[in-house]
Amino acid sequence: MSLFLSTRNCVRRQALLLPLAAGLLSLLTASAAMAINVGYQRSVGGVTIRPDGVLRQLDVRDQAEIVKHFRANLKPVPAGLNLPVEIRKISLRGIDAALREVQMNNKQQLPDEVKYLAGIQRVQWIFVDPEKQDIVLAGPGEGWKVNEQGNVVGVTTGRPVILLEDLLVALRSTDSARSGEGISVSIEPTPEGRRSFEQFIGRFHTFNPQVIAGASEAMGPQRIILTGVPETSHFARVLVASDYHMKCMAMKLTESGVAGLPSYLDLLKQKRQKPTSSTPRWWMACNYDPLARSADKLAWQLRGPGVKVMTENDFVAADGTVRGTGKQDPVARDWAERMTKTYDELSRKNPVFGELRNLMDLCVVSAIIKKEGLTNLAGCQLPTLFANQCQAACDELNAAKTTATQCSFLRIGNNFVITASGGVDIDSWAVAAKSEVDEQVKETRAKAVAPARASWWWN
Repeated sequence: MSLFLSTRNCVRRQALLLPLAAGLLSLLTASAAMAINVGYQRSVGGVTIRPDGVLRQLDVRDQAEIVKHFRANLKPVPAGLNLPVEIRKISLRGIDAALREVQMNNKQQLPDEVKYLAGIQRVQWIFVDPEKQDIVLAGPGEGWKVNEQGNVVGVTTGRPVILLEDLLVALRSTDSARSGEGISVSIEPTPEGRRSFEQFIGRFHTFNPQVIAGASEAMGPQRIILTGVPETSHFARVLVASDYHMKCMAMKLTESGVAGLPSYLDLLKQKRQKPTSSTPRWWMACNYDPLARSADKLAWQLRGPGVKVMTENDFVAADGTVRGTGKQDPVARDWAERMTKTYDELSRKNPVFGELRNLMDLCVVSAIIKKEGLTNLAGCQLPTLFANQCQAACDELNAAKTTATQCSFLRIGNNFVITASGGVDIDSWAVAAKSEVDEQVKETRAKAVAPARASWWWN
């Protein structure tokens, strides 16, 4: 088995289905987690990272302790930020100044309203303000709270708020997203694990559920390899966590909680058919309509749902290398389309998917700023936002290094289905390259002008 990811301009994890003598067995790699800069580990999607880099799932008591800690440390939301609004505006120049002040005064913590970017839950607008030498980001916002999973979410919508540390990673990774290896992550078995797995499976001419435990043990721990973004960042943890949860749902290790999204295994069972390919894979990719912009490029709007799920069959060569075939398994395609259709509802059920969409928004925004030279157009350079280091906003967290293999299976007639799948693809530069003039965006910008004596945010 090989789980890998490496594509230009993107974050993409591919995973394989492994043929077995009597059919197929479902292999899943467990992964994910995060922490935030209060010196206390916080999970993403109910999993965390030990100091030795091993990913593990949190038990109920650990999760409750983490939630208790974060709720105790969350400061009251300023009154003006509690109000739910369709378009809240934040000044990048103001955020840059707040970061600079913390650094100059050797402060350890930023105010919550800065860390959580005034409670914005998506970035849908970019406004350039040459008069004030500023770039303004805007989108829906409200007050925030810590939910039962330890996520910082909107008080009424339950959608995750955008984190300053994710914005910083997106801005600072724009060049790596365009060139070289891009932003990539892979979860790969060791060569020894591959050989051990093949030797183990080769001993069986028929399959029974007892094979699962042996298959997991034979594969052993898998390596997590990341390029393009700091492996210790919350940004990296969300990529891994969202992929992990997609696999869990597909393989029925967890329920989606959404009526229109059964597991891939359930779909196979409903149709009473084996997959046409032993190696389908799924990955989450950007899903935007062409950007809307004003003719003078001072106003931009991100349009579209943000995320779609893609699928393709893989071909695995004898040496273990993998290439796409350009073909799709019908049941795998059905599952991908269902997840795409229900993604917004799914994001409310499991905020990690909302966080992933936030990352995609931020990457697209960063690509637009870089590609269109918006800092020059605005007359501001934002040196602290684009700096390589800012410890006040981005702590070094435990880096994910290895993860265990988990299994699930489904019997169809005399066959057992065994599969591994997943991935994330953020091709932000491709989105930034497609835009069309819409002067209504200019009108929205005119209404978004900061009032007199406004702080770094306003409604």
